[in-house]
Amino acid sequence: MELGHWQLSPTLLSENKEEMPYGFVYEITNLVDGKKYIGKKQCQHVKKLRPLKGKKNKRHQIAETDWKSYTSSSDKLNADIEKHGKENFKFEILMWGYSKSDLSYKEAKLQFDNDVLLCDNYYNGIINIRLSKIKTN
Repeated sequence: MELGHWQLSPTLLSENKEEMPYGFVYEITNLVDGKKYIGKKQCQHVKKLRPLKGKKNKRHQIAETDWKSYTSSSDKLNADIEKHGKENFKFEILMWGYSKSDLSYKEAKLQFDNDVLLCDNYYNGIINIRLSKIKTN
C-alpha cells in the first residue's frame, strides 16, 4: 500500500495491509523543536449519490480521501510545516481504525494517555470527541 509521506510505526511494520482501513491515528513530530501532534484521518468516506430514476433510496459509494498528502487540521502545526519545511517533520501512523467509532476512540485514548492538553510540547489545543459503542460485525 502506498503511504504518501506517512511512515508506519514499528508496531505496524509487521502487519501486511492489503485492503484500505477506515482510517488511522497518527503522530506528527517537529524534528526542529520536538513538539508533537496526535490526530486521526479517515482513508475512506461514503459519498451519497442521488437515487436512480424511479427509485427512492440514495446510493452510496466509497471514495478515498486526501490522506496521502494530508498534514493536519492544526493551524499552528501547518504554519510550522510551512516555515520549517515538510522534511523537518516525521509523519507516523500509530494505529489503524476500522470504523468511525473505533477511530475516534483510539485517537481520544492516545490523546488522554499522553496528556496532550496539559503539556506544552504538543500542538493539540482541543480534544474533540463524540463516541458511540464500537460496532462489531
